Amino acid sequence: MTNTSPIGTAAQLSFRRADEADLDELVRLRDDAARWQIERGIDQWQPGELGPEHFRGRLREGEVWLAMLGPDGPSAGAWELWWDDGPAWGAQPPVAGYVHRLMTDRRTAPPGAGRVLLAEAERRIAAYGRELCRLDCLTSNTRLRHYYEDAGYTVVGEQSGKAGDGGRTYGVTLLEKRLGV
Repeated sequence: MTNTSPIGTAAQLSFRRADEADLDELVRLRDDAARWQIERGIDQWQPGELGPEHFRGRLREGEVWLAMLGPDGPSAGAWELWWDDGPAWGAQPPVAGYVHRLMTDRRTAPPGAGRVLLAEAERRIAAYGRELCRLDCLTSNTRLRHYYEDAGYTVVGEQSGKAGDGGRTYGVTLLEKRLGV
């Protein structure tokens, strides 16, 4: 998963919370990531599946972060940070942050950017005083599960009937990582 035309290094990434002005960029990042998955035979996201209203809702209910190449450069990726996740994890005590839609821009993101975004999300969760970072991925996407395991995550369960966006139901693998809070 290397970037064929890196513009910089992962150390050059900066982060900021997304706002209403970023809705179109978030949709573009998500749709581009979906197209990349489809080109590689990964049946997970579909272009056009999530529009501005999805991200507007996430801005209201949680946090959405953008990674930028330098302080004023193009976007290199994004992720959603939730403070609870009933659809995948059920009712839980407030000990975790939940990362969703971790995505990099294959045109601008330098090699290793995904891990840097994930580490920044973990840092944000720890700064909030939570001890765990949790996420889920489609049970059928073993490549992504291994990516998270290589980043220090442990499989802690399966959820066979997660109700997702657009009314779909699918199985997910639940992973978590203990943070140094």
